[in-house]
Amino acid sequence: MVFSQPAFDVWRAELGIPCDPAKPDLKAFAGTDGKFLLYKNTQVGAPIASGSFRHRGMVIIPCTMSTLGRVANGTGDGLIGRAAEVALKERRKLLIVPRETPLSLIALRNLVTVAEAGATVIDANPGFYARPQSVQDMIDFVVARVLDHLGIDHSLTKRWGEKA
Repeated sequence: MVFSQPAFDVWRAELGIPCDPAKPDLKAFAGTDGKFLLYKNTQVGAPIASGSFRHRGMVIIPCTMSTLGRVANGTGDGLIGRAAEVALKERRKLLIVPRETPLSLIALRNLVTVAEAGATVIDANPGFYARPQSVQDMIDFVVARVLDHLGIDHSLTKRWGEKA
């Protein structure tokens, strides 16, 4: 897991969870005590920046248009950009979940560029066929789509045609 420096500001503002960038509370963020490896975006020598590091895929969620632009143009600075470049060059899964709306023409072109390079763009647009009852249900829908693309089993949402 890698957080950009601005991500910590968003974390505090949007989640309402106090966050110390020097020691973020990943349980408060993720809601679980799962095993997380946390890297600083300045750690460009971290294992995830190497093509020899094996993984199921990389997810940039949420992906700002600034980060998207750097990934699309191969000018990524920091670990997030480097790891994304490696995922593309190694033909590994790279999932981009854009943060912005509406999208500018530049953003749309950058999305096309990353898709042509092999990334999958997953819009943070929940499906309503499952009849979400809360904001969390809508978030779970998007996270479920990401997990599906990584081949990770989950029970976050019911699938189309499944009974409750």
